[in-house]
Amino acid sequence: MTSAPTPEQRATYREVLADRRFRLLFVTRILTVSADSLRIVTLSTLVFAATGSPLFGALAFGIGFLPQVAGSLLLGALADRARPRRVITVGYGIQCAAAAVMGATHLPVAAILFLIAAVAFTTPAVSGASNRLIAERLTGDAYVLGRSLSNMSVSAAQLAGLAAGGAAVGFLGPHRALLVSAGVYLAAAAAVRLQLPDLPPAQQTVGHESRQANGSLLRLSWSGNTKLLAEPRVRTLLFAQWVPPALVAGAESLVVPFTSSHRMPAGSAGLLLACLPLGMFVGDLAIGRFLGPAARERLVAPLIVVLGLPLVCFALEPSRVVGAALLLVSGTGFAYALGLQRPFLEAVPEARRGQAFALLTAGLMSVQGVGPVLFGAVAEFTGSGDAMALAGLATVCMAAWLMIK
Repeated sequence: MTSAPTPEQRATYREVLADRRFRLLFVTRILTVSADSLRIVTLSTLVFAATGSPLFGALAFGIGFLPQVAGSLLLGALADRARPRRVITVGYGIQCAAAAVMGATHLPVAAILFLIAAVAFTTPAVSGASNRLIAERLTGDAYVLGRSLSNMSVSAAQLAGLAAGGAAVGFLGPHRALLVSAGVYLAAAAAVRLQLPDLPPAQQTVGHESRQANGSLLRLSWSGNTKLLAEPRVRTLLFAQWVPPALVAGAESLVVPFTSSHRMPAGSAGLLLACLPLGMFVGDLAIGRFLGPAARERLVAPLIVVLGLPLVCFALEPSRVVGAALLLVSGTGFAYALGLQRPFLEAVPEARRGQAFALLTAGLMSVQGVGPVLFGAVAEFTGSGDAMALAGLATVCMAAWLMIK
């Protein structure tokens, strides 16, 4: 296990990647995120081709988000209660089986949507078990840099998977492209099964929680989430990681209407949309590489301001180049989350650490579906640029709230 640095001691990315167990979970996570993105764009294309309905195509794209809340509420305790190798292997295996079934058969659209939602239901437990193992393996600043590497790789894998999805559908057709994604899931499941030690579940704490350890999975999941959210410090740190991305996702969802209403050249929306993940990559790399642990934690609120303030400028209807620059700068502000990783880990009880990560992931994915709906409705009355500015202003207000807390 990586030794724990002192609060001012900095780890390096090389030290983090030298840990064999982290490296295995890191690589398999990249594989599955790429496969997720490939599957999403393929299914969206397949469903739209079958129905001709933009609504159903959009549902195929986004239906995997909301069921994760239910999965966390009902199955989140699995991340601590079951052997992690089994949870992760079975989770990836379910993803593989679902992609294989959809690729090998011609299911009705309703069945496809149901299958996507059912698979998403298991995601929080898998994510929670994996993140718990990383938190046990990496400590101190090494853990924060491990999260930084994960953030950067997930952004890159999503972009690669979406690009590969479009190419795969064009060259192979949607059904064969789904079989390719099934093969990637299978490779990840096999790697975890063969290379990850069969570690025991997280130990239960003594006292009341220990006496409740034999309760049903549903009861344990529900009560565990209730206890986590009842803890003021944990609740504040969860909201701090949920709300700003939801607000920025609301602004991001209005980029296409913004470029269209301002008659920008073709391809402008794609350029602007690419700037946020690029800024995120640059911000995580710079903050993780050049700042120490205490400095990252002091910069949480200022970086949230960096995340939101450039969006306020969209009320001034910037040009394509200026808009791209604003979104690039805004994306760097996502590095604020690095300053929350260690406080969150310290605030969460060790016996519920996996469930806390499951709740964090499920909430983060779900609220990013709420933001576009909220600010899309606002844009109906204000226009896309003003709605994007309001999302940025709300993000800045979130920074002020955190400073007060």
